[in-house]
Amino acid sequence: MNRTRLLTTMAVFVAIGTLGAQLLWFPAGVAKAYPVQHAVNVMAAVTLGPGPAVGIAFMIGLLRNMLGLGTLLAFPGGMIGAFLAGYLFQKTHKKAIAAVGEAIGTGIIGALFAVPFAKLLMGSSAGALFFIPSFLISSVTGALIGWFVISRVNQERLVQNKI
Repeated sequence: MNRTRLLTTMAVFVAIGTLGAQLLWFPAGVAKAYPVQHAVNVMAAVTLGPGPAVGIAFMIGLLRNMLGLGTLLAFPGGMIGAFLAGYLFQKTHKKAIAAVGEAIGTGIIGALFAVPFAKLLMGSSAGALFFIPSFLISSVTGALIGWFVISRVNQERLVQNKI
């Protein structure tokens, strides 16, 4: 993939993640779940790899924070989930494993990273048990959406190529 196509694809994913977060969200305990971010992470990880997926997750988090639509917790969860999804997909070439990587990366590892992140940058004293349920609900839902979409896109592409 040439550089122009890569940057354009990344920009489209950033736009989908930033705008889509406002269209599809639901309450998850004391927080709000934004599964579009996680769906974009899975799709970007599968199509572009871990590096671009992390960049996309960072940009979505940055834009949402600049627009007043997110919190600083979008960074550790989104970026770790995107990396793990891309890394596991590169190793296994299985889209379902990428979705699992997103759920574990964001829902568990990202939630654990959120504890000191929230304490240092947001003044919160909440523990891991506070973050893990909300992060898991959001990341599992989004990872399933992303896995479904990327599976359908690839199936449609295969059907079109056979015709």
